[in-house]
Amino acid sequence: MDKTIAKHDASFKVTSHWGEQSKALKTKYAQLTEADLKCAPGKEDELVARLAEKLKMKTNEVLNILKNAEPAKAKSH
Repeated sequence: MDKTIAKHDASFKVTSHWGEQSKALKTKYAQLTEADLKCAPGKEDELVARLAEKLKMKTNEVLNILKNAEPAKAKSH
C-alpha cells in the first residue's frame, strides 16, 4: 500500500499548537509514543505515514484524525 501523500492531499501542517494536538492524540490512541508523534514543519508526510502504519489506517483516515485534533480557532466576543 502506498503511504505517500499526494501534494494536493497534504493539507495538514504542523502548527504552534502541535504539542497540544499530540498530547490529545496520545490520550486517544494509547499505542502512540512521543517518537511516533514527533514532527517538524515540512515533515508532515513522514508523520502521516508513520501514524498510518502504527494505527493500521489509510493516510486519508489519519489526515482526518489530525485535522480533527487541531484546536478550534478562538471566537471573538
